[in-house]
Amino acid sequence: MPSDKDGTMVILSSPSGAGKTTLVNLLSNHDNYEISISHTTRKPRDGEIPDKDYYFVDDKEFKRLINNQEFLEYAKVFDNYYGTTRTPIIDNLNKGKNVLFDIDWQGADQIKNKKLDYRLITFFILPPSKKILFDRLSNRDMKDKLIAEERMQQFERDVLHWINYDYVVINDDLDKCYLKIKKLINAEISDGSKDYDLDYIRKHVEKLTS
Repeated sequence: MPSDKDGTMVILSSPSGAGKTTLVNLLSNHDNYEISISHTTRKPRDGEIPDKDYYFVDDKEFKRLINNQEFLEYAKVFDNYYGTTRTPIIDNLNKGKNVLFDIDWQGADQIKNKKLDYRLITFFILPPSKKILFDRLSNRDMKDKLIAEERMQQFERDVLHWINYDYVVINDDLDKCYLKIKKLINAEISDGSKDYDLDYIRKHVEKLTS
């Protein structure tokens, strides 16, 4: 059983462009929250800071970490590897810190399957509509419409994994979405009542996939 003194693992996943990274950064502004920094083989985007946003490594180093079984989870996404090393996560949890994960459904599944002895809360973030998602992707750092269209095709596959998460939250307004997540985390940790409408989420997913 998880100890009351241990931290909680909080996973945020989403299709590309739905806003999980921004939400993770907002949550990390609270005391006692640490962001898990992933290793990746992709190149830094404009404004990203090595060893703060990601540990940027080459394929050879990433595969060395895989062979040494140092990853709590890892996955290949859009031709690049992403992974979370185990030791800093466990150290933070044992110190009573809550750890935030900005990872995709593959990584979330791996962490769940590890059945670690810590509380785990999982969130899947969805856009309000496919059009808004496409606009976000097109306006991001990817001016190439082909890249945005590739992300949209991946969205069709990613969205099917919503059912495997504790909570699904629609990011139609960033502040409201952030507050919703914060309230659900607090309710989970304190065993309080949860404001969550699964039927509404199910209908929204049906609209996104129709």
